[in-house]
Amino acid sequence: MWVIISSILALFMACVALYIRMKAARKPATIRKIILPPLFMSTGFLMFLYPPARVPWGEALEAFVVGMIFSFLLIRTSSFERRSDAIYLKRSKAFVFILLGLLLFRIVLKLYLGQYISIEETSGLFFILAFGMLAPWRIAMYLKFKKLQAVH
Repeated sequence: MWVIISSILALFMACVALYIRMKAARKPATIRKIILPPLFMSTGFLMFLYPPARVPWGEALEAFVVGMIFSFLLIRTSSFERRSDAIYLKRSKAFVFILLGLLLFRIVLKLYLGQYISIEETSGLFFILAFGMLAPWRIAMYLKFKKLQAVH
């Protein structure tokens, strides 16, 4: 039951992320807007203070690496463009499909793994996977932003 509820919440959060991403593309990008999401998300690592949520280091590393692999799709679909004196995030039609595809893959994987490990450990692993996607993506965005900023 918890896996289904968490999957529905993940779908809702993906819709919110898409909405925010589309809305953000209308306003100039800033370093703050690029860097803050992973910093805010990093507070989620506090969940590992709760013993049932702890996962073995090897599994945590695997989850992070899988997240990094997924981040390459997000990195490839995220680019910036200069409009007048500001830098904007370019809209990508592929981004929506990639984000939804990754979400679907994560839900299926979560349903499968949820049969073998506790909900707390599953949550911890998928948090690490999500952070492994977000951090490299945002680092790449930061580098692309700085490169375009230096051209002007």
